[in-house]
Amino acid sequence: MERYLPIFYGFSFLTVVIAFAFAAYLYLWVKKQKVNNAQIIKVSELIKQGANTFMKREYKILAKFAAVAAVIILVLLPSPIWNGDYIANISMAIAYIAGTVLSAIAGKIGIFVATLSNARAAEGAQKGIKPAFLIGFRGGAVMGLLVVGCSLLGVAAVLMLTGDSTILLGFSFGASSLALFAKAGGGIFTKTADISADLTGKVELGIPEDDPRNPAVIADNVGDNVGDVAGMGADLFDSNVAAMASALVIAQSLSDGKFANISMVFCYAILGLLSSIIGIATARVGKKGNPTRALNSSTYVTTAIFLVLTALATLLFEGFSWRIWGASATGLLVGVIIGITTDYFTDDTKPIVRKVARASKSGPAFTVLSGVSYGFISALPAMVGIAVSALVAYQLCAPMGDGYAIYGIAMAAVGMLSIVGMIISNDAYGPIVDNARGLAEMGGLGEDTIRTADELDSAGNTVKAVTKGFSIGAAGLTVISLLGAFMSEANTALAAAGRELITGFDIMSPTVFFGILIGAAIPAVFSAMLILGVDKNAQRMVQEIHRQFNTIKGLREGKKDAQPDYGRCIDIATTGSLKELIPAGLMSIIATLVVGFIGGPLAIGGFLLGNIVSGLLIALFMSNSGGLWDNSKKYIESGEEGGKGSDAHKAAVIGDTVGDPFKDTAGPSINTQITVVSLVASLLSSLFVWFSIF
Repeated sequence: MERYLPIFYGFSFLTVVIAFAFAAYLYLWVKKQKVNNAQIIKVSELIKQGANTFMKREYKILAKFAAVAAVIILVLLPSPIWNGDYIANISMAIAYIAGTVLSAIAGKIGIFVATLSNARAAEGAQKGIKPAFLIGFRGGAVMGLLVVGCSLLGVAAVLMLTGDSTILLGFSFGASSLALFAKAGGGIFTKTADISADLTGKVELGIPEDDPRNPAVIADNVGDNVGDVAGMGADLFDSNVAAMASALVIAQSLSDGKFANISMVFCYAILGLLSSIIGIATARVGKKGNPTRALNSSTYVTTAIFLVLTALATLLFEGFSWRIWGASATGLLVGVIIGITTDYFTDDTKPIVRKVARASKSGPAFTVLSGVSYGFISALPAMVGIAVSALVAYQLCAPMGDGYAIYGIAMAAVGMLSIVGMIISNDAYGPIVDNARGLAEMGGLGEDTIRTADELDSAGNTVKAVTKGFSIGAAGLTVISLLGAFMSEANTALAAAGRELITGFDIMSPTVFFGILIGAAIPAVFSAMLILGVDKNAQRMVQEIHRQFNTIKGLREGKKDAQPDYGRCIDIATTGSLKELIPAGLMSIIATLVVGFIGGPLAIGGFLLGNIVSGLLIALFMSNSGGLWDNSKKYIESGEEGGKGSDAHKAAVIGDTVGDPFKDTAGPSINTQITVVSLVASLLSSLFVWFSIF
């Protein structure tokens, strides 16, 4: 089976070339669509400039962090450089830098394509749902293909050049650490602007959502790009890399047929990318079709193609196991089921969103209470799904021998993320059509166009909630397999130290329980720090909006010569988010170090268990409750339960304001946080073995 491995490396690079070529075709297709409205061109350029300015300042800060981290890695990992194996340390540092650079590129690509697509989607909405949908979806697909292509390229190149899967953990940590800060920073920016614009515009002044009189409106549209596009691109790049890295670490540690196991990871990743290409190429919506149904059906098509192709590969290649295929298929099917249940709780054609909209007629307290309650309930199906997929994968693969049970869970995560190209395409579609809706209003394209854009935007909100559920579920399986990777790395160090190996984590052990309790608290504190960042920043922006409305004569009345200072609001969002960007992420990493150096590898095992369970629950709750509040507001705005300007509408806007940092700042950042601490634990496992107090 060893002879197949170079073939799979070759196919990996060939598939990446195909994905990049198709992405280039889609980009040129989107670029070819015409934009004629002068106001839309002007506003779109302001959004692009604001997004690029923020990204430049954010990446400067993150470059300093990455430089410090790279020096620490060079000195200490995978073992202290004074032990003599300096080549491994240099490789690890270079892999870390490569991970951060590719993750940054993923975010930058997203901004570039989204700011190109939004104006074209706005003008496309004048012609109907079909052309606007295609522009938004294909714009998102460019990012989806490039992000997945970059992750496969990076993982294959690192493993081919070094032959050491431990070095891959350095690459994955680079991707994860940048994604953590990019998602947190972008999330704080976008929700600062969104909350401020909604509260001052809709609630206080009763003006439309994207009214150009509102000084925060451009910052809000910039935020859609830096948070939901750039941050999400880096986040899903990290999830995909982490899933492959954990599977490859475990595959390489298995003595029997390890080359077949490594080849399976690459084979399934290749077929997942090819399936996404086919799914993207076939995505369509009719002239009066349902965009939500079109997005979901393209996901199901991609899933079916992947299952068929991987079954054929398992049949054809010697050494490929049907048990491993079963684990991978289970992960993917559970991902789809998580998506369906998330859709039930967040789609405005389903009863839950309508119940929250009806509750809003009784006031904002009932909007918040009902949304929180349904958000918590919605976490159960996804948590059960993750648990079932882990259990099925474990039981399927355990009979294959020692280590295969955890490898099965890792392959379930690879399976769940196999169609991540399609997932990112769906997710990036959301902020593109959200921007398009704002541009349609600011460009004066008329109520019919705005209504079409609203329908596309509502589908984007629903699908974003579905894709977030998908990525959180995949993160859950990935970090369970990273726990296996941590055990593998720790046992290597324990064997070298002549100490007893870890076979599991006994929760009755006080050392393990110590770790569990602290690990469970970290996602809650992490979320609170991010939401407080949004809160403090939004308060500053609301004061600035009030100042402009009070001091700029004629602004409130919408006189032509009265122009708001959009740049000041963009600057407040940028400065505040960059200030709050680092502390929450650093807190998570420092907590991991403290627990590891106090309690050693057993305490870290408990810490990761607590972090995983608590993190998944909070992330799912926040993502789903935020999505259902947002769509409840849009449901009322469509004319139901009193329509725009009613008391129910004002209550729903407050619910949406609470949900904004839930679904777009804290919720999706948690899955990156649990990945980061898992990777830190694996990378520093040998230090925790040698230098812990207990």
